[in-house]
Amino acid sequence: MLDRNALDQLKGLKNKMESEKERAEGVVRGTAARYGFARIDDGREVFLPPDEMLKAFPGDRVNLCLRQGKDKRPVAEIEGLVQSSIDEFTGLCVAKGKALFVQPDVAGRPELQRWMFLPPQARNGATPGDYLRCAVHRHPIRDGRPQAKVLEKLGNAKEAGIENKYTLAKHKVSRCWDEESLGQLKQVLAERDPANEGEREDFTDLSFVTIDAARTQDIDDALYAEVTSDGWVLYVAIADPTAFIDAESSLREILAKRASSVYFHGDVVPMLPELIAQERCALAEDELRPALVCRVAVSEGGELGEHRFFEARIRSRAKLSYYAVDRYLGGHDDALICHATPLEALYQVSRALRAQREAKELVMEERREYRWILDEQGHIDNIEPCEKLLSQRLVEECMVATNRCAAEQLAEAKATGPFVVHDGFRRDRLKDRSRFVELYAPDLKDSDLDSREGYRALLTQLAAAEHELPLRSMVNRLLTRARLSKKPGKHMGMSLPLYTNCTSPLRKYLDFLVHLQLKAVLRGDDAQLCQQEELENLSQRLNKLRQVSLEAERWLALEYLQRLNNADPKPWRGQVTHMGNLGFTVRLDDNGLEGYVDLKGGKEKFTYDKWTATLKSKARQFRVTTEVAVTLAGEDPNTAHLPLFKVTDDSGLIAPVTSETSSEATGPSTG
Repeated sequence: MLDRNALDQLKGLKNKMESEKERAEGVVRGTAARYGFARIDDGREVFLPPDEMLKAFPGDRVNLCLRQGKDKRPVAEIEGLVQSSIDEFTGLCVAKGKALFVQPDVAGRPELQRWMFLPPQARNGATPGDYLRCAVHRHPIRDGRPQAKVLEKLGNAKEAGIENKYTLAKHKVSRCWDEESLGQLKQVLAERDPANEGEREDFTDLSFVTIDAARTQDIDDALYAEVTSDGWVLYVAIADPTAFIDAESSLREILAKRASSVYFHGDVVPMLPELIAQERCALAEDELRPALVCRVAVSEGGELGEHRFFEARIRSRAKLSYYAVDRYLGGHDDALICHATPLEALYQVSRALRAQREAKELVMEERREYRWILDEQGHIDNIEPCEKLLSQRLVEECMVATNRCAAEQLAEAKATGPFVVHDGFRRDRLKDRSRFVELYAPDLKDSDLDSREGYRALLTQLAAAEHELPLRSMVNRLLTRARLSKKPGKHMGMSLPLYTNCTSPLRKYLDFLVHLQLKAVLRGDDAQLCQQEELENLSQRLNKLRQVSLEAERWLALEYLQRLNNADPKPWRGQVTHMGNLGFTVRLDDNGLEGYVDLKGGKEKFTYDKWTATLKSKARQFRVTTEVAVTLAGEDPNTAHLPLFKVTDDSGLIAPVTSETSSEATGPSTG
C-alpha cells in the first residue's frame, strides 16, 4: 500500500505528463480506409486511428490531444466536439437484420458513407428503400455510435418524380416561397398596376408575337420586326417583374437567394411564383403587360446599329409554338399566314444576325441534340435524336442581339454591371498556350492571342483544321470559364467587346438585376446596385442549381441505362468527348447519354500526353472523337449517379505498323 508521499509523487507525475500533452483544435478528414486525419489550425496534419475516427464525422471541428506515435509522428485523440459538420441531411433507409439505418448522402461530401442507426421512436414510419430527410439525433462523440431521426419521408424509387424531389432536398433547395414572403408579394400585386401607368411608352400598336415551347406559361419575351430601306428595326419586349419588385423591395433578397428557376426533365422549380410570373408578368396573348422593350436597328449585313431601351406596355398578338413557326418558315404549313409580315421580317433579320456572328465573331459549336420522352412515372421511356429548329435559331439570335445592346447601355452609363465576361486563356497556362500554338498553329505564334482578333483567328483556324488530333477540343483545357463582373470586359468566347444577359428576368436573377440597372439608367439615376461579392455569391448559387438539375438528370439516365443493359447486355457504340489524365467521357451514339471510363487501377497502364490529349498504353490509345464500344460497369462512387462505362477489349487498338504504313508515315525516299 502506497503512503501519502508516494501518492503525491504519482499525482505530481500524472499532472506533469498531462501538462506536457499538446492540445489543439482541428478539422477531421476521412479516407477510404477506416482511419483518418485531422488538420489542425497551424496547418499540420495529424493521424487519427480507426477508434478515434468513430467519434466524429468527416468535416467536424474537434478538440484534440496530440501524442507521439511509434514512428515518432504525431497521433491525435479526439477529446471533444466543437462543431459538427452536418445537421440535416438526406439518405436512403437500409436494413441490417431487424435494425434500420440511414445511409447518408450529403451534397459535396461523398466521403461521408457511415450508416446511422434509426431508433424505433425516431423512424417516422420509414421502411427500407425509402429516401429520407434526417437530422443527427445523437453524435458519435461519446460512444462512437451515431443515431439519426427521420424528419420527412421523401418517397421511394417507384414514386414519380422522386429524382427531382430528393435532389432538391439533398441540396436544400426549396420548391416554394415561404408564406410570409408570399403574403408580401400578394400585397404588392394588389396595390400595383404598372401596365396602366401613364409614363410607360405605348407599343400596343406593334404586332408582337411570342415564340416558345407549346406548354410554356411564364413567357418572358415577345418579338416584332419591320423592314427598312437599309435593313430592319427589331423590337424585343421582355417581361418586367421589376415593375412589382423594385431595387428597394425586401423581396429582391428572396430572388437573390433563389438565383434561378431549376429545370428538370418534365418539371421546373420556378424562381418566381406563378401568381406573378404567369398571371401578371408573362407576355400572354392579348393581355396588356408591362415590358422592357429594346429597339435596335440592324443593317442588311447583320450589324447592330442605334439602339434604345424603353419602359413600355405591349399587347402580344399571338402565342406561337416553336414547332408551328418552324413548319411555317419551312414552307410546310400556312396556318400562320396571318402573322406573315412580322414572322418573315423576324426570320430575315435573324439570318442576317447569324451570318454576321459566323463571319465576324464566334458561334458555339453545335452538336446533335436528343429529346427525352418520359413515361407516367417520370422515367425515360425513349430518347430520340432531334435537330435545332429554325424558330429556335430565330429567337436565339434576337436574344443575343438584345443582350449585347443591354451590355453596351450599361457600359456607356458606367453602371456596376452585371457583365458576363470571358477572359479567354488562363493566366496560369500561358506557357502551355505558347507551346500549343507552336505545335499546331505556328503561323499565329506572333499574334496577340489576348485580343479578340487574335483569339478568334486561332479558334477559327483550329475548328477548320483537317488534323488527326481534335485541336479545337484540346485547346479548351487552356481556357477560363465565363464569370460575372461589375466591370465591363470582353467576352472572348463569343468574340464580343461586351455581353450580359437580360432576356429571362422571370427565370434568372442575373437578368432581373440587369433590368434594375437598365431602369436606373433610363431614369437618370446612378446604376450602382451591383457589388462584386454579390455577383460571386450569385455565381456560386447558379453553379449549385446546375449541379442539382444535372444530378437528377444523371439519376434518370443511369436508371434508363440499367434497364437497357438488363434487357440486352450488348456493348453500345459511342465516341470520346472529353479527356482526363486517368480516364475519359464517352457519349453514346444512339441516345446521347454520357458515362465515364476510369482507366486507373487496371492491369493495362496508360500514360497521358497533354500535347496530343491522348491516353496511350502499349496496345491502345484514346483521344477525343475516338470511336469506342462500351458496357455499363456501375456507378461512380464519387459523383452521384454518374454511369461508369468499360471499354471493350477491341476499342482503341493501335494499328500494327507494316511496311506500307511505315513508308506512308516517313514519306517517299529522296534517294
